Amino acid sequence: MNKKNEKEKHGNRRKILIRVCTVIVIVVATAAVLLSRSCQWMLKTWTGLTMEELVYHLNSSLEGTNMDMIWDFVQYCVTVTAIVWILLVCACALLRKKGKLYNSFLSVIMVLSLVMTGVSISNVWTTLDVSAYANNRSEYSKFIDDNYVDPKNVTLTFPQQKRNLIYIFLESMENTYSDTESGGAFEQNVIPELTELSLQNESFSGNQQTLNGGYTMPGATWTIGAMFAQSTGLPLNIPIEQNSMNTQDSFFPDIVSVGDILENAGYHQTLMIGSEAEFGGRELFYRQHGDYEIIDYNYAAETGMIPEGYRAWWGFEDKRLFEFAKEELTELAAQDEPFNLTILTADTHFEDGYHCEECPNLYEDNVYADVIACSSHKVYEFVQWIQQQPFYENTTIVISGDHLTMDSDFCENVSSDYTRKVYTTYINPAVESETDTYRTYTTFDNFPTTLAGLGVSIEGDRLGLGTNLFSAQDTLSEIYGYETQEQEISKKSALMEKFTAGIEEQTELKIEQETADETEQQQITADITADAYNYKTGKFIVYISNIQSEKEIQAIRCAVWPDGDQSKMIWYDTNPTGEGSYQCDIFADDFGFQRGIYDIHVYAVDTEGNDYLIDGINQTI
Repeated sequence: MNKKNEKEKHGNRRKILIRVCTVIVIVVATAAVLLSRSCQWMLKTWTGLTMEELVYHLNSSLEGTNMDMIWDFVQYCVTVTAIVWILLVCACALLRKKGKLYNSFLSVIMVLSLVMTGVSISNVWTTLDVSAYANNRSEYSKFIDDNYVDPKNVTLTFPQQKRNLIYIFLESMENTYSDTESGGAFEQNVIPELTELSLQNESFSGNQQTLNGGYTMPGATWTIGAMFAQSTGLPLNIPIEQNSMNTQDSFFPDIVSVGDILENAGYHQTLMIGSEAEFGGRELFYRQHGDYEIIDYNYAAETGMIPEGYRAWWGFEDKRLFEFAKEELTELAAQDEPFNLTILTADTHFEDGYHCEECPNLYEDNVYADVIACSSHKVYEFVQWIQQQPFYENTTIVISGDHLTMDSDFCENVSSDYTRKVYTTYINPAVESETDTYRTYTTFDNFPTTLAGLGVSIEGDRLGLGTNLFSAQDTLSEIYGYETQEQEISKKSALMEKFTAGIEEQTELKIEQETADETEQQQITADITADAYNYKTGKFIVYISNIQSEKEIQAIRCAVWPDGDQSKMIWYDTNPTGEGSYQCDIFADDFGFQRGIYDIHVYAVDTEGNDYLIDGINQTI
């Protein structure tokens, strides 16, 4: 009897052990697949990704992020992972009673999972050169400390008649897109208009009839990093443990930027972008350094510049941005004070950009090329319009790419011997270059060069880590070499630590407040469903029920658009069906019977007319 009991106990322990092992194997295998797909997606989505960029974006808020990117991650990573999990569970259920075969199956899956995990980590480790990053982050360099020129200690002399400034940041725009004859890397010139502007004006290529532009240094390879670098001559080196800059109460309060200098000189300054300025800390930076008026997507929505509920790409598209900029410039020029209008485009953001109805169809199966070509044309047309205005005579235009493209495959065929630089040109500057040599420079050099382009005399011709390119003074890249400069800026700096002191404590407080605010706003929920598309009636119906809200709701509305194209958005009113439920009839005829996936966002409207997004679903026609 004892032997029988012992045998049963042993059998039970074995069953429990097998079950535990099964759970562990399934968890490990699922995690391995998710990790592997995530690594693949990351490297596929961001070509040329650096650890600095990765760390920054991992610590950044998702607020203002293009939802297409999030959806792409879900499709590429989460969906596959879920399928693998289902298959593993089914396989385990089928093989559970197969004894040795089942044990062998679990062993093989575990080994494969560990190998997959190791390969994924190794690939990311090598591609991003994590070892070098870790070494640089732990090693101090005096490069920044020794070479930084504090504008507070430099005499700046403005001309008697101060010039206006129009500064245009072009999303992901680089010289690479031009043809090889002009200094690009493509056989066919994708940016002919921008190429013409650069060759006819000043890019500091000397007596060479070819494009030139700035290298992007560590800390300046994403949008806010680039805007910060070109405005201050410093990298946006933030401690790893801190969160994104839009969670802070201040943005490098001890540094001096071009905005600070122009504000003190009596300039009226405006930042105009088609996305949400809060994203990445852009609004915080420009308000604190120059007291800029902010005209962004939220401002446009609140003031009626765009239709109610309108959203395209990251907010509103560049064609609207430039039209709004023309109106803003007309108003600024009518004032007595000099102005600085800073513009950031968005249509050329990865992946593949935003293909508006004005974009050409010149490049077969390459939407991104069409978008870039469209941007080139729009910028050229905008510059031409400026040049026809009375204020142009006393206005300097600076056009610069913010960083190199992160599109996954657009530059995959570019030779490794080609040096990729951001697009750069200075139009109608107040001074001419003192040299006819081809300059080697970084985007840090834009800081003093922009001021010099306004006719500002700069004592010593250096500010931040930048050099006035109109002068004969050597840049830091010309003195030390680009590679050395890049390596040293990647390291820790006592001066940068001084500038970033106190950020971490402020982050924690701000996050707590934002969490509380989000909790307060999440007051409305509902069940949202949709029936299948009816080909006979040409419609499908959306049902909204079980509405839970602390607010008094007076109406429910639906925003609908096909295939992610919010420029085709239509707003529908819903009909009450009793007991607090609603339905909304969506007609395919309203969208030209376009086939594809339709996005439906459901909004509640309170008694004060405020809209609250409840949730969104998809339906296929």
